[in-house]
Amino acid sequence: MKSFIQTLKNIWKIEELRSRILFTLGILVVYRLCSFVTLPGIDPTMLEEMHKQTAGGLMGLLDMFSGGAFSNASIVALGIMPYISASIVVQLLGIAIPYFQKMQREGESGRRKINQITRYLTIVILILQAPTYLLNLQNQIPEKAFLLGTSYDLWDKVLHTVILTSGTMFVMWLGERITDKGIGNGISLIIMVGIIARLPQSLVQELTWRLESSGGGLVVLLVEIVIWLVVIAVSILLVQGTRKIPVQYAKRIVGNKQYGGVRQYIPLKVNAAGVMPIIFAQALMFIPVTLAGFSTSGDSLGSFLIAMTDHLSFWYNLVFAFLIIIFTYFYTAVTINPTQMAEDMKRNGGFIPGVKPGKKTVEYLDSIMSRITLPGSLFLAFVAILPTFARLLKIGDQFSQFFGGTTLLIMVGVVLDTLQQIESHLLMRHYDGLMKSGRIKGRTGN
Repeated sequence: MKSFIQTLKNIWKIEELRSRILFTLGILVVYRLCSFVTLPGIDPTMLEEMHKQTAGGLMGLLDMFSGGAFSNASIVALGIMPYISASIVVQLLGIAIPYFQKMQREGESGRRKINQITRYLTIVILILQAPTYLLNLQNQIPEKAFLLGTSYDLWDKVLHTVILTSGTMFVMWLGERITDKGIGNGISLIIMVGIIARLPQSLVQELTWRLESSGGGLVVLLVEIVIWLVVIAVSILLVQGTRKIPVQYAKRIVGNKQYGGVRQYIPLKVNAAGVMPIIFAQALMFIPVTLAGFSTSGDSLGSFLIAMTDHLSFWYNLVFAFLIIIFTYFYTAVTINPTQMAEDMKRNGGFIPGVKPGKKTVEYLDSIMSRITLPGSLFLAFVAILPTFARLLKIGDQFSQFFGGTTLLIMVGVVLDTLQQIESHLLMRHYDGLMKSGRIKGRTGN
C-alpha cells in the first residue's frame, strides 16, 4: 500500500504526465455527459421500451459499447463503432488494393491520407446507420414521445440524422485529442469507458437478484466474482503472451573498432491478431439473423437459421468459435510477414542461430508463428464464448457480458496499454515503475 501511494505521488510530481492524465479524464467526462443528452424533440422519460430492448443480446452489446447512449437516444447514440467499422474496411483495402498499400508505405503523409479516407467512409456509414437507428427508435417508443410535431416526418429524421452523424464525428474528435494531448489511445479509452460505465449497474443487478430467495445469496455472488477475476487473469496472459526468437548480429568493423556480436530477441505475440478476429466473426454471425426472416419456421433450413440466431445454442457457439480460429490465422498471416522479417535481419547482418539465412529463416519463422497461433486462437475462441457459459450457469445477462468476448479483451488490452504509457513516463524520469518486478506489457509488446 505504501509503495502504491508513493507511485501516485511520483505520477503527480511529473507535470507533463499529470496534465496529460487530467486532460484525458476531462475529455472522458465530456463524453459521458454527452451520452445523457437526448436527441432534441424526444421525451427522455418515455424511453422505457428502448431500455428493455437493450437489456441483452446484440442490442445490449451495442448499448454497452456506447456506454448506454444507444438506449438513451443520445446525440452520440451510435458511438464510435461506425468509425471502427470504417477502419476495418480501410485496413482490408490496404491488403487487397495497391493504391492503399502505396499510401501505407508513404509514412506520415500516407497515414494522414488514410485517416482522411477513414473519416469520409465513417460519414457514409453514419448516413446509412442513422436512419436505421431512428426507424428502430420510432418502433420502440410511443408516438407522443416525439415532441417536434404531431408526426415524425421526413424533415425530423433528416435533422436527427445530421445530429447523430455530428455526434459520432465529435466523439472521434475527442478520441483524437486524447491521443495527441492525453494518455493512451483515445478511441480505445472511449470504448473502454463506455463498457466500464455499465459494470456498476450490472453488479448491482446481480447482487439484487442473488439476495432474492431463489438467487443463492452472497456466497454464489462471491464465487462469480472469483471466477470473473480468474478470467481476467487468463485474458491478461492472452494479451501479454510472447515467444522470443534469438537473433545473433554479426560483427562489423568501422575504422579500427568492432561493433555487433550482440544477441537480441524478436518477440512474437501469441495473440498477434488482438480482438479483430472476434469482430470479424461477429460480423458474419449477423448474416443468419437477416436470412432467418426470409425462411419459414417449418422447414429444416429455417430451423437451422433460428438456431444460429440463438446466442445460447450449441451450433451458434461452435460456428462462432470456428470462425474466430480461422480469422486469427488469417489476420496473423496478414499482419506478420516472415519474409520481410528475414530480409530485415539479413540486411542488418543478423541471423537466427542454427538456421540458415534466407528461405530457411522464413520457413522457421512461419512454423513458429503457426505453432504459437494455435493455442492463441483456441484461447481467444474460448474467451469469446465464455459469456454463453456464464448465462447457462444462471449469471445475469448484463454481468455475463463481462466474463469474456470483445468486452473483456478490450478492457484488459486498453488498461494494460495505458498503464504501460504511464510507466514509460515514470521510468524516463528515473522513478520506479508500476511493478516491483518486470515491466507492464501492453498489446504492442515492450
